[in-house]
Amino acid sequence: MAYIVVVNPAILSTPGTGLPFTGAMTATVLIACSMTLLMGLYARLPFAVAPGMGINAFFAFTIVLQQQVPWQTALGIVFWAGVLFLLISATPLREAIAMAIPRNLRWAAAAGIGLLLTLIGLRNAGLVEADEATLLRLGTLDHRAVFLLAGVLIAAVLQRRHNPLAYLAAIAFVTVGAWILGYATPPERMVSVPDFSSAFLQLDIAGALQVALWPAIIAILFTDLFDSLSTFIGVAGASGLTEPDGRPLNLRRGLIVDAIATLGAGLAGTSSGTAYVESIAGIRSGARTGRASVVTAICFLPCFFIGPLAAAVPAYATAAVLVLVGLSMFQSVATLDFASLEDSLPAFVTIVLIPLTLSITQGILWGFLLHALLYIVAGRAKDVAPMMWVLAVLSAGLLVIARG
Repeated sequence: MAYIVVVNPAILSTPGTGLPFTGAMTATVLIACSMTLLMGLYARLPFAVAPGMGINAFFAFTIVLQQQVPWQTALGIVFWAGVLFLLISATPLREAIAMAIPRNLRWAAAAGIGLLLTLIGLRNAGLVEADEATLLRLGTLDHRAVFLLAGVLIAAVLQRRHNPLAYLAAIAFVTVGAWILGYATPPERMVSVPDFSSAFLQLDIAGALQVALWPAIIAILFTDLFDSLSTFIGVAGASGLTEPDGRPLNLRRGLIVDAIATLGAGLAGTSSGTAYVESIAGIRSGARTGRASVVTAICFLPCFFIGPLAAAVPAYATAAVLVLVGLSMFQSVATLDFASLEDSLPAFVTIVLIPLTLSITQGILWGFLLHALLYIVAGRAKDVAPMMWVLAVLSAGLLVIARG
């Protein structure tokens, strides 16, 4: 998962956001190191934590670039989402919300985010570009497209061999190739001191409480909740780290750490943190306790000092990783139930709206609302959980606020 040290600041510092690359990178390493350590010492679980893929794209492309929210205010949004997540994780409300949200909608959100990441990767590689008449069109095929193909092939070969360096190798190959061929400039120096001045504690907490920004806070909250629950349940189930009743070990403590990672990310200067599904690599290698997370946290420490090297990585060098991570998230579509319209349409709309609107918010809120409305039309209103009715009404209100 060390690829996030390069990919996350590259996404957050996309031209137009204004967020400094070095500040975002320092924040990324800080969250990965400190929250993974907390996961090991407090939750005693072999799960590594870092800023999440998907939510970083939502932060940069939807909140900052599309909605024209200053990056300092966007960090405040992440902070408040973390506060809400922490409150929910410390109370029984967490279970009520988790149980109320249909499985179809949870997996649909993951699939939609996968498409969003893929779209960003293809855009960075120049394969797709904006068009006034058709919205999108095939871009100019140049060296970026060739490097994308090469990166995908390298990562695919290494993944087939279960090599954990697959993503890093793809980024390194494209970067070095671009340097050698003159498409990118190598760094003048390889190491530097961490940047704790440009993004650390620069969030606008008060500005993030504007009513118009509430939908973004809720969207980050639910995305974090889905992400963490899916990771804990999926990885724990696959690795046997469960209680006798099948629940993941230390679930409440793990979710609390996840919530602190989101809250802390806003303070540090990055998008929200979450437990990584890549943790399964360590667990399959024998990790069973929090000691593994302590070691992983220590391994992140040297990354504080490679700022110049990371900044010299061209945007298209990470395109292959974005496409492959998008693929892994989109695979959740295979678990969706398309037997009935009231189950399939909300999921389909969620999947489609996330990439088409560049907004996780729109996908999640419309999915919640359509689920309740279609169950009424289908005569199955009694099958909708009470908490889901609350979420549907909340979604309708947030959609109205967002429009205003």
